[in-house]
Parts: sequence; structure tokens; C-alpha cells
Amino acid sequence: MPAPRIDLAERVLTAVLGVRRVVRRRARTALPGPHLPGSQVELLRVVHRNPGIGVAAAARELNLAGNSVSTLVNVLTEAGLLRREVDPADRRAARLQLTDAAKDRMAVWRRTRIGLVSAALAELSEEDTSAIVAALPALERLTEALKEDA
Repeated sequence: MPAPRIDLAERVLTAVLGVRRVVRRRARTALPGPHLPGSQVELLRVVHRNPGIGVAAAARELNLAGNSVSTLVNVLTEAGLLRREVDPADRRAARLQLTDAAKDRMAVWRRTRIGLVSAALAELSEEDTSAIVAALPALERLTEALKEDA
């Protein structure tokens, strides 16, 4: 890989991870209940996007081992944030659903994150905002390309 691509890759990772880290830290103070590790939040987000998803499918989505996701499911179920339902087509399989407490928590989390980023975007110049808007399709394609390689 030529050096400019390595530099670009490092800058993209630094920028994207930096935004995520700052938003996560600042949003944490606004969230009700105990702090959840990133892996638990990611599982909740997968279930939110795919209500009724099975453990194996969630593991594929997260690129994690099935037993790791099972452990996350157990912890989140005990915390009252996730609910297992029996799959009517296969009584041995479980379908995952968010509880009302998880839905409420995620709504607050989403509003807080969007509020933080919206306020920061409002402080940027029109030129910077336009550059971010223009970069979004390419970043979305980069995300898909990384998923395909997994």
C-alpha cells in the first residue's frame, strides 16, 4: 500500500474514532442507569435495527463469536434491557427484543448524541459543513467495503 493511502487510512481512523470517543464520553453523563460497555451498546443497537434477530445472526452482524454474544445477551437480560422470546418456527432458538427500558435508554442516548453533534456542527463554517456532507457517501461506501472484507 503506498504511503499516502496509509496516511489517509490513519487520518480517517483518527477522525472517526475521535468523534465517537468524545461523543460517547460526553453523552455518558446524560444517560440514565449504569454505564454500558461498547459491546453491550452495539448489541442493543443491532436488536433495535433488527427486532427478533437471533443470537447467531447478531453474532454475524457484530463479527463476534456466538458464545460472546450469548454472554452479552445474558448480561443485558439480567439488566432488564433485553428480552428473549421463543422462536415459533424453532422452539430451541431465541429471538431477541428490546425491553421498554432499553428503548427509553436508547432514545435518550440517540437524542443526546444527535444534540452534541448538531451543536458542534453549528459551530463549524459553512465550508467545513459542506465538506462533511460531501464526504458522507464515501465514508458510507468505505464502511460497506470494510464489512464485505470481514
